[in-house]
Amino acid sequence: MVDITHKKETLRTAIAQAVVQLSSEDTIKAIKNNAVPKGDVFAMSKAAGLLGVKKTPDLLPDCHPLPIEFTDITYSIEGLQIKVLVTVKTIYKTGVEVEAMHGASIVALNMYDMLKPIDKGIEILNIKLVLKTGGKSDIGTKNVEGS
Repeated sequence: MVDITHKKETLRTAIAQAVVQLSSEDTIKAIKNNAVPKGDVFAMSKAAGLLGVKKTPDLLPDCHPLPIEFTDITYSIEGLQIKVLVTVKTIYKTGVEVEAMHGASIVALNMYDMLKPIDKGIEILNIKLVLKTGGKSDIGTKNVEGS
């Protein structure tokens, strides 16, 4: 692990995005009508994403365990795509970019798992960091899909 003992605690924010590409409008309808056999896709995926954020240092050996002060998971449906945004904040010595991207990845994987019985053409696209603030460098929102 990198030595961060010399760093100052600051507010760190990261937003990551994942895009889940579906192959059928029927899948979108099933999600909106809460008719997916495995349950409420958005609620279950949010729970999975929260666990993903919290468990990041357990799965990625070089990630520091750190206090997660805030996590938010939002969805937007655009055509046959579900865009997932995961926001993570902490006041600590190191950033939360990997935690946000890990959370977005887990949300997308959970959606895939829940939807595969009704849609065989699902793809997970574009897991990426779209915003980072705090620390030495900031990254703006120019990378968000559709902006």
